[in-house]
Amino acid sequence: MTVGQCEVSWFSALCDDDYEFLGVPDATLKSSFEHCRNIVLTAEKGGFDNVLLPSGYALGIDSTAFAAAMAPLTRTIRLLLAVRVGEAWPPQLARQLATLDRMLGGRLTVNIISSEMPGEALASAPRYARTVELMTILKTLLNGEALDHQGEHYRLKLDPPRVGTVSGKCPPLYFGGLSPDARDAAARAADVYLMWPDTLPAVREIVADMRSRAATYGRTLKFGYRVHVICRETEAEARAQADRLLSKLDAATGAAIRAKSLDSTSVGVARQAALREAAADGYVEDNLWTGIGRARSGCGAAIVGDPDQVLAKLRAYQAEGIEAFILSGYPHAAEADLFARHVLPRLEHGPLMI
Repeated sequence: MTVGQCEVSWFSALCDDDYEFLGVPDATLKSSFEHCRNIVLTAEKGGFDNVLLPSGYALGIDSTAFAAAMAPLTRTIRLLLAVRVGEAWPPQLARQLATLDRMLGGRLTVNIISSEMPGEALASAPRYARTVELMTILKTLLNGEALDHQGEHYRLKLDPPRVGTVSGKCPPLYFGGLSPDARDAAARAADVYLMWPDTLPAVREIVADMRSRAATYGRTLKFGYRVHVICRETEAEARAQADRLLSKLDAATGAAIRAKSLDSTSVGVARQAALREAAADGYVEDNLWTGIGRARSGCGAAIVGDPDQVLAKLRAYQAEGIEAFILSGYPHAAEADLFARHVLPRLEHGPLMI
């Protein structure tokens, strides 16, 4: 099957997630502004289209403040800003996003996280219903329209923000989640549905399901795939690097790292654990290694191989409907440089058009 253009993004480790050896803290790789800035600038120099700026309440540094600081330091790369719904007041968030987009010259994209307020314990259904309301409000205000929203979680009647985006439209909203409530929220209001690593048959099933769900609301979705990557000149060298990453990790440390994350009990995290359990020698299918998840909650697998194998794997995902990749590797700046030199020039890629 012929595949077309895709968006290729990297990841800046704002949430204390950069290592030479997984689970072993390294002062030179901690989530400082300088370190995370250097990852973004490495990704821009390498030709990546976008870069995810993750957000965690208890981890790392603030994604919104970091994005504002990066605006005058970047020229071409988009910023995929992660925002936590539970910590956001929609009118203020709309104003922040419009301002950031102006500072970036129209290069802002947004990753919506259906989080709770710190200290809050909200059931899945109302939490995702609140997320849908917030996405709806953002789209109305950032599309330059007056708002009259009378929902269960927000009741607002507002004029449009005085400052709008460069395009006059809401930046693309990227959103992920495997539970039925999460899938429904994405179908109702997201632009790009993100998924974590999975087997090709599972990716095929998820894409088909989400297309069907979106169609019931008269909508369509684009699809993104978040995965780590280990690319070396030979497959043997790539596998050796994967083994090296885990060579200093003990089980108790890995479990403690996973438990720290606020998403550690989600359906998506459970699926990543199931993939690890199903994997033979760590590989759940050709070139998809699940060892990353032993020391990380969330995205827990990596594409491992030589440049031809990594490229073939990405194209296989494209053939299943994936149009955007969010990649990362350890250490993040060094792996970004390797991917940019050996794989990225062979991909037809560019910013995702919504």
